Amino acid sequence: MRLGEHALMRLRANPKHMSTTYLKSESQTLWARNAKNKVAEESLPPQDSRRGSQVIVIHPGSRAILIGRASDVTPTSVPNIVARKCKPPVPEFVRIEGISRPQERTADADETSEKDPFDEKIAAITVALRDRMRFYKLRITHNATTIASVFNEQFKPEIIAEYNDPFRVEWTERTYDEDVYFGEKALCMADPHKAGYTLRYPIHAANFNMRDYPSLQVILSDLEVILRTTLKEKFQMDHGDYKDYSVILVIPDNYDRAYVREFVNLLLLTMGFKQICAQQESLAATYGAGISNACVVNIGATTTSVACVDEGMVLADTRTSLCIGGDDITEFLYVLLRRINFPYRDLNLNHAYDWKVMEDLKRRLCTLQEADVALNLYDFVVRRPDRPTEKYGLRAYDEIILAPMCLFEPRVFEFDNKRLGLRYPSSANVTEEIIDHQTDRATTCMVISTLHLMPAPPPDSPSKDQAAGSSSLPGTNTPAEQVDPQAMVIDEPEPVPSVPADGVDATDIEHESKLPTSSNQTPNAGTTANSAGPNPSPVSTPAKPSIDIPFEASKLPLDVAIFNSARSAGGDEKIRKYLQVVLVIGGAAHTPGMKHALESRSMPPSLLQAIATPLVPNMEKVQIIPPPKEVDPIVLAWKGAAVLGKMDGVSDLWVTKSDWDILGMRALKERCFYL
Repeated sequence: MRLGEHALMRLRANPKHMSTTYLKSESQTLWARNAKNKVAEESLPPQDSRRGSQVIVIHPGSRAILIGRASDVTPTSVPNIVARKCKPPVPEFVRIEGISRPQERTADADETSEKDPFDEKIAAITVALRDRMRFYKLRITHNATTIASVFNEQFKPEIIAEYNDPFRVEWTERTYDEDVYFGEKALCMADPHKAGYTLRYPIHAANFNMRDYPSLQVILSDLEVILRTTLKEKFQMDHGDYKDYSVILVIPDNYDRAYVREFVNLLLLTMGFKQICAQQESLAATYGAGISNACVVNIGATTTSVACVDEGMVLADTRTSLCIGGDDITEFLYVLLRRINFPYRDLNLNHAYDWKVMEDLKRRLCTLQEADVALNLYDFVVRRPDRPTEKYGLRAYDEIILAPMCLFEPRVFEFDNKRLGLRYPSSANVTEEIIDHQTDRATTCMVISTLHLMPAPPPDSPSKDQAAGSSSLPGTNTPAEQVDPQAMVIDEPEPVPSVPADGVDATDIEHESKLPTSSNQTPNAGTTANSAGPNPSPVSTPAKPSIDIPFEASKLPLDVAIFNSARSAGGDEKIRKYLQVVLVIGGAAHTPGMKHALESRSMPPSLLQAIATPLVPNMEKVQIIPPPKEVDPIVLAWKGAAVLGKMDGVSDLWVTKSDWDILGMRALKERCFYL
């Protein structure tokens, strides 16, 4: 008994422990201790008195990296490409063809042969354009294509002497005494493949480019070379100065957790910066635009992301990503110009200097204003290594508007080609102690966009929940009522996708939102309404879908994706709230008529208005807000992150090296609230 009583005495609560204040106040947390340690460092006089001068803002992209101090007016744009010398055999740089190509005509082909699917796709887009032009009472030149083809076929280039070319290119020296070139030096190499160099982009489609790289470490090594050399040459920062600088990293809205983790490891541990803060692109864009609520559309080089921001938070359910970008517009313009006998017949998109020619033509020619469609004469200059500069003339008609119209007519894309060979960084041996949700990969917006591809529910009697759901208005359903989380089971993407030839595809959305006649709207309204209209009630027995939801959702037209993103935010009031504040950023935002193209496709006689009006009462139109005056839409997200770096509130968002060592990704979750 004495032994039992002694054990009982040991289990009794100690009054000292009950009255202690250990770890019961915020001043005893890890964050408070780190803040106290910063007091001595902040008391030291800074090297630059300007606010934000000790903060570096980095915005990585598929084609360029924007980097600069938060106190700078504009960032430094560095082409995100690396030419690295490798042992033979040297892999040749080849662009993946994301746009359909016309079939090659044989000499013995007759009129009875099968029609080219590419011609049918182009004809459908052309019909949509013609109907829009008739609606706006614009003149149509029916034989413009023939006139342009005859002119381009007969045109001979003009030779420009070197001393008369003020914009001649300084090609990289052929000695090639360095192992690595990046940025403009890599783009200005005459023949990197012949010299034993391989050209690669470290980032592709908002993630690491595991398609072209053998391992993740090689990607991180190339990114480190770009960052270190740029900081040294542009900002005179040595390796020993990194410990005095903080970094704000701009990450994609629909980010991959492994992408964020490896980037933070690179900046904090490998390069040794003082502390880091990671912010999503849409949230940073709202900072730059000076607004608190918006539907942000970021049209990048390889992908387009759509997300809604509400009072400083990116709504996770509204995020979606489209496999459409500015590079696709460039490639589609090239295909269209080839159909009218493009005078520069040696153009090869795999060469960097030829890609620059098409980028220049896209920037100067492309428009989304129907009034700009005319049979005009254009000129462009071709600069190639070891050859004189040539000046060409070009006549084009509707090619200048058909190319950017691919954003709203995705039927010309080869989506299966776009994901050939794609691999994602594996993190099987890393434990972040963060619960994974199925919505981390497939958001509510993506599920809404692919409901028309889901298998039909069994013809059973509806349950009580289904009966209650059917009595509510379709436009007032909340995201929780719209989609059953247990039924949202996602298939992992396969390396080589297989889409049934006779099945319904997201690109089959005819989307004749340009057609003013009601006869053309009726058959397509039902098709698109499945992706943007009212959702069917969830079935009682969850069935595993046979589709890859994020991949199929990436095939939607841009205007339908915007509506689905706003719809997944909640009821009618929120849909009106976000659709009336749409912020378009990225390189394609420079396209003339982008504002008109989006707004006109949400007003009568468009198909999207036919869907939105019965769902959203008092819905008038989509309103596109311009970025602040004299702010480039390309750098708006970087500018917003720079604004955040100069605010006093950013001190609560920093993650130090000790925080990262102890907590890992949980540190970003506690500080940035988006994991």
